[in-house]
Amino acid sequence: MLSLKERFAAFLLMLIAVPLAGEVKFYPFHDDFRISLGTPVFFFFLLWIRQVAPVLSGLAVGACVALFRIGWDTLFHGSELTWGSLFQLHYPVFFYYLTYACLFQLLRMNREPYRPLRVGALDIVIETVSSFAELSVRHSVAEEWSRITVYGEIILIALIRSFFVLGFYNIIQLRQAVLNEEQQRAQNEQVLVMISNLYEESVQLQKTLGDAESITRDCYDLYRSLQELDPADAAQTKALAQKALLISGQVHDIKKDNQRIYAGLAKLINEESTADYMEAGQIGELIVRTNRKYAAALGKSVQFQLHVEAVLPALQVFTVLSLVNNLAANAVEAIRQEGIVWIEARLEQEWLLFRVADNGPGIADKRRERIFTPGYTTKYDAAGQPSTGMGLFYIRQVAEGLGGRIVVEEELREGESTALTICLPLHKLTKKG
Repeated sequence: MLSLKERFAAFLLMLIAVPLAGEVKFYPFHDDFRISLGTPVFFFFLLWIRQVAPVLSGLAVGACVALFRIGWDTLFHGSELTWGSLFQLHYPVFFYYLTYACLFQLLRMNREPYRPLRVGALDIVIETVSSFAELSVRHSVAEEWSRITVYGEIILIALIRSFFVLGFYNIIQLRQAVLNEEQQRAQNEQVLVMISNLYEESVQLQKTLGDAESITRDCYDLYRSLQELDPADAAQTKALAQKALLISGQVHDIKKDNQRIYAGLAKLINEESTADYMEAGQIGELIVRTNRKYAAALGKSVQFQLHVEAVLPALQVFTVLSLVNNLAANAVEAIRQEGIVWIEARLEQEWLLFRVADNGPGIADKRRERIFTPGYTTKYDAAGQPSTGMGLFYIRQVAEGLGGRIVVEEELREGESTALTICLPLHKLTKKG
């Protein structure tokens, strides 16, 4: 739907375009009655500007076309024709556009849903009646009514012009539909990536809840231990005990707040619907598109090779996207300037295997066991600040929580320097039932 500003601009464009298009013309009856491109252009604008009443458009366009033709002939033929004769010559066109617009509105040509064949057939009727309306006020062609060929010529011209403009309009509609689909897909991808990130954060939040519980328990144990100390310095002991109890209460409050946040995230992520599941190939393509943009943002030239087995069922998109996208992003970050990232998904009996490899600098043998340690990182930003070092730890936590595992491959394929594989039970990622 056009905004008010866009509607006004389109209306002004119509008042300019229709008179100009009317100058592309020919005379089928060898008299003053002309056939031009003004009608297809006017038809197109009526289909496009749905929020403006067609009758109002017909009044404005009819007046503009008549005045434009009078002004045009005055400018180029002013010495040959008087203003009165020019008005007599061109004013009938006003009734053509007015009749056209009135019938367009009466027959509800803009009715939804849009049906091209219905619109085309009705336009033939509208244009034919409008042409006869213009002819009826042209006294110079009154004798033409006696010729049956006039009717056939007008209907034939209406038929040709109607389907010409319909074809043009449908091309624009198709292009708009493609653009809308691409925009919708981009929005859906953003939502999927956002929810997968929330899934990752929920796992980290769950760990924080456990830490808060441990701190609360330790503070309370400290409080009890301080209570049992030698009462020789009872005042100081009591003060320390109260402080430990206060810390315990504060941590407990933090835990409760985190629990509420976690409950909200869990509800958002775990409410199962059809939209939560996607074909494995579609998830893979989404991961490639996302990380191709990420590589470009880092100023790197990275090629992606995706292989997904056709036999894979629809999978839980947020879990898969979060885990594999993390590995793919790590691979992109590991590549210095140019490289290749391989992403593979396959089924082995009741296990799903997601393998991500790259041809970056690789992982030294002595570091293979440490890469899953919380906080361990070899990546630093431009300012020299280290990354959180939680990515691979998070992936292992989630994989093990689902009854799976993540491993660093020792046997690499040609061209690869690093490869990690996530193994997950198939039933954990497919829709129940």
